[in-house]
Amino acid sequence: MFVMFIEQYQFGSITIEGLTYTKDVIILPERILSEWRRLQGHELAVEDLEAVLSRKPSILVVGTGKTGMMNVGPDVARHLESKGIKVLCSKTDEAVKKFNEYCESNKDVAAALHLTC
Repeated sequence: MFVMFIEQYQFGSITIEGLTYTKDVIILPERILSEWRRLQGHELAVEDLEAVLSRKPSILVVGTGKTGMMNVGPDVARHLESKGIKVLCSKTDEAVKKFNEYCESNKDVAAALHLTC
């Protein structure tokens, strides 16, 4: 299985496999969805994660922003977990570390990362 590594994250930008992105991203094992937008800005909804749900990774790491401004409601986590996807939410700095750890362990992991606030 091909995995992607995050080389650097700082407020507003992330470098993955040598490419820098300045908009929120979803990282799937096979591809990166750049310029990821949510229906309600800082509120994560199940509908915002269609690509993740269709791919069904074992783990989804959610980065809620540098200061944790993006809200992940319990209904979102429950829905993903009902589909067999373990959900881990944290500020994006910590989410990046967790994502890379899972990649190094060869886990089937995806990430949804808010890069700013």
